[in-house]
Parts: sequence; C-alpha cells; structure tokens
Amino acid sequence: MTDDPYSILGVSKNSTDAEIKRSYRKLARQYHPDRNPGDAAAEERFKAIQSSYEKIGTADSRNEFDQNKRMEEMFSGGRSTQFGRGFG
Repeated sequence: MTDDPYSILGVSKNSTDAEIKRSYRKLARQYHPDRNPGDAAAEERFKAIQSSYEKIGTADSRNEFDQNKRMEEMFSGGRSTQFGRGFG
C-alpha cells in the first residue's frame, strides 16, 4: 500500500476540505474494526485511513504536509532520504 494520503483517501490534491472529509468518513465507516471484527486487513486499512486524514484533513495540515513533501523531493533529488526510508 502506498504512503500517499491522497491516494489512500481516494481524493486528488485539488480536493476541498469537504471532499476529503466526506471520503474519510465513508472509508472509516467501511473499514472500521467494529464493522469488520477479526479482519486484520480491514483494521490496518482503517489505521492508514486515520493516519492519512490526520495528515491532510484540514487546510493547515494539508499545507504543511504538501510543503514537507515538496522539500523532501527537492532536497532528495528523487532518492530516498534519511528521514524514514534510509539512504538510497
């Protein structure tokens, strides 16, 4: 599974706060552990959905995430960085 919160939530980078929230709620309901008891895959997916929403759920958090992503790409030159992925 990808680490991109936009793809995890099924939204584009141009989505509004309302669109992101709507997608988050739909997916959270679908994969919630109470609706999928004993399903480890659904629980992992739910955790990824929660984490993604924390990263891009508000305009401020989305701006911060996007800025950090741009900086990471700019300074890594397309290679993996020491932050979370090791040296590439």
